Amino acid sequence: MSDLYTEVMVSKKPTGKDKTIKFVMIFFTVIFAVAGIIVTPIALILALALGLADYFYLPRLSVEFEYLYVNGELDIDRIFSQSRRKRAASYELTNMEIMAPLASHRLDSYKNNRSIKQVDYSSGIRGEGHNPYAIVISNQNALQMVIFEPNEIMIKDIRNRAPRKVFMD
Repeated sequence: MSDLYTEVMVSKKPTGKDKTIKFVMIFFTVIFAVAGIIVTPIALILALALGLADYFYLPRLSVEFEYLYVNGELDIDRIFSQSRRKRAASYELTNMEIMAPLASHRLDSYKNNRSIKQVDYSSGIRGEGHNPYAIVISNQNALQMVIFEPNEIMIKDIRNRAPRKVFMD
């Protein structure tokens, strides 16, 4: 028996908050560096500290998500600056209650339930070419709504595994 294997990569759109943080951190690093050269060398120490903070924090603002579906298990990884990978979550889809497009009316009762934790692993873009889906799944004795952007092949593979729980409308 062959394994069902599907892999999808999605880049997260930088939010306004991400752009603002990036601009402010770089701006103050440059200001302290210039002040250290012109006014006082103590500002160079602050510029160096900010430069190190920039080096370690700014790559975390550039995120891609990789979805890997293998035989009923969905693994989601975060990839920072196309270089560092970290496992974000792993879900056994036998615990899935429903999977449907995020805009589907089938998810209305879950969206209005405040006890369900929402986790967003999508690009953050809504519109043409981007059709996020939501999976409501029991994870660690609590319901979670996982938002992600699978491709058609992944949707078909998941639907083959759980046809009564996956909806396309």
